[in-house]
Amino acid sequence: MKYGFDNEKYLKIQSEHIKERIAKFGDKLYMEFGGKLFDDFHASRVLPGFEPDSKLKMLMQMKDDAEIVIVISAVDIEKNKVRSDLGITYDVDVLRLRDEFIARGLCVNSVVITHYNGQASADAYRKRLENMDIKVYYHHTIEGYPNNVALIDSDEGFGKNDYVETTKPLVVITAPGPGSGKMAVCLSQLYQENKRGIKAGYAKFETFPIWNLPLSHPVNIAYEAATADLDDVNMIDPFHMDAYGKMAVNYNRDIEIFPVMNALFDDIYGYSPYKSPTDMGVNMAGYCISDDEVCCEASKQEIIRRYYSTLCSFADGKATENEVNKIALLMKRMKISTADRKATIAAKERLDRSHVATAAIEMPDGTILTAETSPLLGPSAALLLNALKHLAGIAHNVKLIPQQMIAPIQKTKVTYLHGHNPRLHTDEVLVAISMMSLIDENCKLALEQLPNLVGAQVHSTVMLSEVDRKTFQKLGIGLTCDPVRKLKKVVVATEK
Repeated sequence: MKYGFDNEKYLKIQSEHIKERIAKFGDKLYMEFGGKLFDDFHASRVLPGFEPDSKLKMLMQMKDDAEIVIVISAVDIEKNKVRSDLGITYDVDVLRLRDEFIARGLCVNSVVITHYNGQASADAYRKRLENMDIKVYYHHTIEGYPNNVALIDSDEGFGKNDYVETTKPLVVITAPGPGSGKMAVCLSQLYQENKRGIKAGYAKFETFPIWNLPLSHPVNIAYEAATADLDDVNMIDPFHMDAYGKMAVNYNRDIEIFPVMNALFDDIYGYSPYKSPTDMGVNMAGYCISDDEVCCEASKQEIIRRYYSTLCSFADGKATENEVNKIALLMKRMKISTADRKATIAAKERLDRSHVATAAIEMPDGTILTAETSPLLGPSAALLLNALKHLAGIAHNVKLIPQQMIAPIQKTKVTYLHGHNPRLHTDEVLVAISMMSLIDENCKLALEQLPNLVGAQVHSTVMLSEVDRKTFQKLGIGLTCDPVRKLKKVVVATEK
């Protein structure tokens, strides 16, 4: 795997920059953490070398002075919005995040439910959290937000929100995903703190878009693809250009909210410490790209993966045609297509020959392997076996799992568990070879190759089950699927 990002440099200069920002304010600093504090797999994909928990590592250095507030939108609770990379709903992820933070010795203050407008689902969620002894606050929908500054900056705007009681100088505001209302929570707290005579400041830690990369840089375009469901648009920061005569990239929501921020700071300090939305940020990622070409290629591949993911979500009724079209336009802008994904081409070529569901993998060393469905194995399970045999130097005609072992598993799935698909999934294949590894040297060698699959890319000509998708994710394999549910024709069993 080629690296294009210096993570050690990032940890050093990012930590220093955040500490400098904290020192500029008085009693308290509200820091909005955009993206994910850990499990930031998007960043690690478009910036190869970026570690998914880098932001959390930095926060751990300041844990004695920090507390965390987790934000979730009542709208997302009502819609059962799912975090696509983990396959869990936002309301479940709030509890997962809380447990993870506490396990690392971090102080989790409370949960704020934003965009509240009397939703019954939000009320039920609040009761559930309070039964777990978790403090919960409501922040309401404000008519005309973010443009009606006079209303927002009043007792009928932010003044109607619950005041979140905090005790430490650094308050980290985070959420399961974008669009949760983190910035509004920060601004509301600035208003509430000012009423109580507490001097509080605001800063934003957002990895994307990277402000000092060009607007059309693939890393920034990949961010637009990742947020197609939010209608986020990267823009040149007009306030930054006006103040400094320099171009900086930001996105529409931050630019729209900046006048509100200025108005609040005018009330609190009598002046605004920031001249642009970009000034509010502390992101230093752009200074840590060590190989721009590697990051550009990784970002283009991420855009293609997002396109396939959105196509499948659209087929499941979980995405709109507008989201699909937006990413398609971004691909045209980057002059890329699905033909630029090698695993996709290989899978489709085998499909043309076999006329059954197929899958292909591009190994980290560039090798391409393919597989197809059979009465015993789905294409993804067969492909995984092929990949492990390739890495272990085992001939493709060697069967790692005897047919007599697969048959009783299939019987259990269909007869006792009343399943409709007798073929083994990827996790079931891994369990089978794990058992066989006790008595079979080939299976032992194959199992030892699993860590070497990190960075591999897979394409399936049918939509895979949630089990298969999660297995590939846990193995660090990038997956795309055609938005096709299944192909009916089945041929002779094979792992090859």
